[in-house]
Amino acid sequence: MPKQFLLSAQLLRDKVPSFDGYPFSLPAVRQLEKIEFHPKVTFFIGENGTGKSTLLEAIAVAWGFNAEGGSKNFHFSTRSSHSALHEHIRLAKTFRRPKDGFFLRAESFFNVATNIEHMDAEPAISSPIINSFGGHSLHEQSHGESFLTLLTERFRNEGFYILDEPEAALSPTRQMAALRRIHELVKHGSQFVIATHSPILMAYPDSQILLIDEGEMRPVAYTETEHFSVTKSFLNNHQKMIAELLSE
Repeated sequence: MPKQFLLSAQLLRDKVPSFDGYPFSLPAVRQLEKIEFHPKVTFFIGENGTGKSTLLEAIAVAWGFNAEGGSKNFHFSTRSSHSALHEHIRLAKTFRRPKDGFFLRAESFFNVATNIEHMDAEPAISSPIINSFGGHSLHEQSHGESFLTLLTERFRNEGFYILDEPEAALSPTRQMAALRRIHELVKHGSQFVIATHSPILMAYPDSQILLIDEGEMRPVAYTETEHFSVTKSFLNNHQKMIAELLSE
């Protein structure tokens, strides 16, 4: 029995019209050949603008998720802004099928919450969708609380989850709570693909970290990441580093 749902993603380079235009000019895409995914957790890391979110979006849409986030049952669009990259991505899947799935985009999770309220306002035989999210409006919670609610109430075992910067609304303590929840779901057969800047989340041990740097994507060890070294240096020498940063 395979341990994962998604094996790899391959860019169909011969189908790309030009690598000079968006999104194919992005560093994460320009030299992309094939991504092999970890059976449990794969992290994409790199500077802003490298194309992590665009790549994650393409994988999510190619899988069947809504471009702005949600499960395969979400079909709303507040602004059609996703790229055509998903049309040039080929996913290799195992015969194992997830029992659940969700695409979290930190920047558009508000739109997902709004769409849930709109769908629940329509007459339906089934129970309200919000019941799967703890029964309380996501708009009546803080951004961080709604993110944790998603992880703890909505996500289930044997699921396939794509998360784009889930730490965006989480305090360090809640990032650790999220890490623990991810571990619980992984132990019960879930697979995650995560784009993040969080040195807390990417510390998850049973994972692969893929660094996008200068147009190249390569695996790196946690302690080799800039996120780890910069955070460690700052915390160990914060007074000196603050003095240097703020000096004239």
